[in-house]
Amino acid sequence: MGSAGAAASDGNGRFKRDEATVRRNFWTKLRRFAARIPFAEELLTAYYCAFDRDTPAHVRVALIGALAYFISPLDVLPDVLPLVGMTDDAAVVAGAIKLVWDNIKPSHRAAARGALSRLNEAP
Repeated sequence: MGSAGAAASDGNGRFKRDEATVRRNFWTKLRRFAARIPFAEELLTAYYCAFDRDTPAHVRVALIGALAYFISPLDVLPDVLPLVGMTDDAAVVAGAIKLVWDNIKPSHRAAARGALSRLNEAP
């Protein structure tokens, strides 16, 4: 396999790992920080778009990457820092959403609002 083929194969492996990480850890982190995340609806919209089977692969890759960054404990500004800890996460998610805006459907936004409502009602 040439270097381009090896890079594509490695990229696909990285995507699969990121996708598995997001599926496994997204809701746990969101619940833990939901009250402090002013961009929770956008985060959930990205999640629902990323896991929609009809979303194009390149859009899924961008959104999964942004969601994996949100989940990662290793980022530019640690999430535990008051006031600024989530700003880098917000910027990454906002950037990804802006890149794929045309692929976000009203159903993704509706699912996000419903999930956020359920999160806010939970004890």
